[in-house]
This record gives sequence, C-alpha cells and structure tokens, in this order.
Amino acid sequence: MLILPAPAKVNLFLHIVGRRPDGYHELQTLFQLLDYGDKLTFDTRGDGEIRLETQLAGVEPENNLIVKAARALQSATGARQGASITLDKRLPMGGGIGGGSSDAATTLLALNSLWKTNLGLTELANIGGVLGADIPVFVCGKTAWAEGTGDRLQPVEIPSKWYVVLTPSVGVSTAGVFNHPELTRDSAAITVAAFFEQGTRNDCQPLVEKLYPEVADVVNWLQGHSRNTSGTARMTGTGASVFVALDSEADAKAILADSTWRGFVAKGINESPVHALLPKI
Repeated sequence: MLILPAPAKVNLFLHIVGRRPDGYHELQTLFQLLDYGDKLTFDTRGDGEIRLETQLAGVEPENNLIVKAARALQSATGARQGASITLDKRLPMGGGIGGGSSDAATTLLALNSLWKTNLGLTELANIGGVLGADIPVFVCGKTAWAEGTGDRLQPVEIPSKWYVVLTPSVGVSTAGVFNHPELTRDSAAITVAAFFEQGTRNDCQPLVEKLYPEVADVVNWLQGHSRNTSGTARMTGTGASVFVALDSEADAKAILADSTWRGFVAKGINESPVHALLPKI
C-alpha cells in the first residue's frame, strides 16, 4: 500500500505566443507547486484490474485521469498487476490548479514503484503528456518554467510565498477558451529573468473574465483585500481559480477567513512532496 499526496499548482503567468498548425498553442508559463492538494491511496491487485474506489460527481471512472494513467502505464510496460485506488479529493475540479493532472501524475509515480516497472521520470512524463499537458510538470516534481505546450520544462528555484486560492462556483471550459476567436495568441516571448524583473500577466484572464463575470468578481475582491501587500490577484491557467501571493501566512489566512468563496491557503514549494516519499528514480 502507498498513500501519497497530489499537490496543486498555480500558473504565476501564462503567455500564448503562437498557435501551431495542429491547433495546439505555444505557451510560456511558470508552474508554482503548492503544499496543498489531493491524497491518493494505492493497493496492488493481482488480477490486473484498475478500480477507482472513489466516485466523483459527473465523472465516469473510465474518464477519470487516474484510471487512464494507470492503464497507460500498464500498456506501456506490460504490467500484469492492477490497483485499487482511493481518492481524497480536496482540490476543486476545473479550477486551473492541476487537480486531475496531479492525481494522474501521482498515479504514474506510485504504480511505477509498486509494480516495479522501473521507468524513469522522462518516460513517465511522456506517458502522462499524452493524457494531459499539465501532467509532466507534476511527474517531474519541480516548480518549473515551461514552454511549447507545457512539455519543455526548466526547474526554477523560487523564494517561498504564501498563496490564497479562491474558486467561484462556475465551470470554465478550457477548450472553449483556447478555441475562442478573441483569445490573445501573439504575446512576445520573454525570458525567465524578464519575468522576475518585470512581472507579467495571464493572457486567458481578460477573455475568461468577460465570459464568466464570477471570475472577475473574485479577482476584484481578492485584489481589494490584498491591497496592503505587494501581491497581484491573478487567475491560474484557464480558471476558474484565482490566487494572490503573500509574504505572510497570517495575512493569507486572514484574507481567506473574510472570503465567501471556496478556497485554501498554501505555501509555495520547489519540489513535490511525492518525490520525497518515493525511492529516487
């Protein structure tokens, strides 16, 4: 048996610098891992079956990234073992904080260890990347600068901050955002140094705020409540979650206590706790 976390992430910025002929977008982003997330329990099975013991509203087990990741690992390695998997779901679905992707990454890492399939991180990340663009960063387990479709990763050490993450009760369609004609797709590429010197933005945010006013309400509220700090309220990914970075845990908890939206406080981390709990790959 293994019990492992599946940490959340926020995108400290998100630029769309182009669109490829195959329809995928060329991105630049900085993934910041957080010390808060879901928790998964894995038990090996001898019959080869993948059984997700936790049901999520509106998601059939066959469509859950956890099940897809487990089966993808079986297919890639010929593993004959199976697994019973229990999910303690703490992260909101569809929030842009990587809940499903992180669950899938933890599944790949856990079952690679339990089944002794002995794949390296690059191989596991490649399997995950077929299932979702955000999965590789969680497999590699480092806060990272990302380019391409999010598949070219460069680990980055970031001074620790405290994050308030709030999520309105609205479902944002990632596909709808990326396919929308009003989405900005021509941002100039920047460097890591330029980001830290100048700061930047989320190219998806203006469009999402227009389409989903509930997101704009959270951004405005959070910015107003963090006005005495250096933090800027920003949407993560394609939303709907919004975050602000703060220097103080006390300030973060005070803001969360005043909020009426679902949310949490977390500390930014540079390495996933999953890696500390598994043998080095």
